[in-house]
Amino acid sequence: MDFGQQTDDYRREELIRKLEHSIERLTLSELEALYYDMITKDYVK
Repeated sequence: MDFGQQTDDYRREELIRKLEHSIERLTLSELEALYYDMITKDYVK
């Protein structure tokens, strides 16, 4: 087992959970601004 990979996977999942938690609390205008920013940076297609 690759310990480094396991740690990276755990950290990734932790960050996703934190982001989901934060995103759920954004207002509609904040979500729209975030979405626009992500589109302009090609994170969302």
